[in-house]
Amino acid sequence: MSKRLSIAEYCDGLLSGDRVMLARCITLIESKLDSDQKLAEALLNEILPHAGKSMRVGISGVPGVGKSTFIEAFGTYLTEQGHKVAVLAIDPSSSLSKGSILGDKTRMNKLSVNPNAFIRPSASRGTLGGVASKTRESILLCEAAGYDFILVETVGVGQSETLVRDMVDFFLLLMLAGAGDELQGIKRGIMEICDALLINKADGENAKPAKRAAADYRNALHLFREQESDWIPKVETVSSLLIEGMDKTYEMLQAYKLHTQTNGFFEKNRQNQDVAWLMEMLREELLRDFKNFQMNNNFWKKEMEALKMGISPVRTVFRSLMNAYKG
Repeated sequence: MSKRLSIAEYCDGLLSGDRVMLARCITLIESKLDSDQKLAEALLNEILPHAGKSMRVGISGVPGVGKSTFIEAFGTYLTEQGHKVAVLAIDPSSSLSKGSILGDKTRMNKLSVNPNAFIRPSASRGTLGGVASKTRESILLCEAAGYDFILVETVGVGQSETLVRDMVDFFLLLMLAGAGDELQGIKRGIMEICDALLINKADGENAKPAKRAAADYRNALHLFREQESDWIPKVETVSSLLIEGMDKTYEMLQAYKLHTQTNGFFEKNRQNQDVAWLMEMLREELLRDFKNFQMNNNFWKKEMEALKMGISPVRTVFRSLMNAYKG
């Protein structure tokens, strides 16, 4: 394990935009060592005044939609406009496979060597809620290091989309034309929380079907309830292969930011996200504490036997356990 630095050394390196130091800071906050967690908390307190100045964008999509190709194309476009781009990811499968999304970095060859880009693939290591918390803190670190566009990619489709929606300003959904009816249920759930929908791979023979799909999705989005941001979700076609539509995507993000900053939703949303984050951390800690009580308590085993044998009803067992836990 690399030697831990002082808070001043971490802060100085981070605020100077040093990518190696940024990576070390993220490793620090991801560590489970108590000594590292104390350092991480002190670090976050120091850098907080320098965070919050980015546009946070969540990116999701069905398998095979070309997320990595799109992120490389769009990330490169953003750097060409003078922005600094950080790419983070949430991988809900890693807690089962013990794997990671390190493959994403190898797929983004051009962006990974761009001096104005930073890519951080991380395994989930534990509960998805815990992963989300570390990702939120990574966002703050990236912002303090001067990155003004943070792209948060979800790997797979499922529970992680809702978590990402709760940590970003703008949620972008990538789709394919004619992906099949079997995905419609998944589509609807995610479409209800997206701010824009991009039909990717709109090139070659797929160009016309992509335009038709875009028109269909525009009609479908009108059926969903109005968003609190008062923003009407947009639908566009893009080709990550031909690097087409990146300008429209960029303009759309700029328009959204102006719209929501003007009506006050942008800041209100971030405040609500911080409160939700706190509540999530409290739930995680309380659950962890209760599991420790469960594992090391003979009274728990006795009450479980009473429940299984039909001696005590669930309500009585619940009350007995809660009294023992609180007492």
